[in-house]
Amino acid sequence: MHITEGILPTKWVFTWFSVSMPFVGIGLFHVKRKKKTVPGYLPLIGMMGAAVFVFSCFPIPVIALNGMATAHPCGTGMSALLLGPFVSVVIAAVALLIQALFLAHGGLTTLGGNIFSMGILGSFSGYFAFKIAQRCKLSLFWCGFLAGVISDLFTYLGTSIELGLLVINKNGSFLKATAEIFGVFMMTSQGVLCLVEGVVVGFVLIFVYKRRPDILLNLGVIKDNAMLIKV
Repeated sequence: MHITEGILPTKWVFTWFSVSMPFVGIGLFHVKRKKKTVPGYLPLIGMMGAAVFVFSCFPIPVIALNGMATAHPCGTGMSALLLGPFVSVVIAAVALLIQALFLAHGGLTTLGGNIFSMGILGSFSGYFAFKIAQRCKLSLFWCGFLAGVISDLFTYLGTSIELGLLVINKNGSFLKATAEIFGVFMMTSQGVLCLVEGVVVGFVLIFVYKRRPDILLNLGVIKDNAMLIKV
């Protein structure tokens, strides 16, 4: 999912930074507001940030993309449903920045694009998938599972769109390029990884619910203790 340094032309570097930075700013505002009302909020952000960093710092090369991007789990679906999508964008931005600076994973010029796909699309799609699953009265495990899977799919769709846009000035088909890149992701590693991440998110929610349901209640993830936990 991390687009490699130097892949994006200058106009797209500024475009994706312009799109992503307002979400980061709103996320920081949410952090400042919620830390005053939710006990232990900052330590929880730290733990989720570490989880997202670890989830996303093991790049799997996608040979068919000639080094333009890598694949890996993301973790933003889990952080979004626990902390909210805007805060999850901040967490993703920090993880991506550290990886770009110290691990040569992604890059500084592609940071805005990577925040857009993993932070914005990954967080908001996972968050709304979880809420829709709750409305459908699915069990907690399946709500978490869908959040993890959908978050991953939208993250890689976002990366595919960003890379697909690069062919427009070369008289290529944007839709065809995007579909081909997304297909490459799904047919290599990400088709399996998104399912694995869904299972992990589902079981993490079950684990927390059984031992500390008050955490999920205080964060607004669940509204009462009657939510089904069966798989």
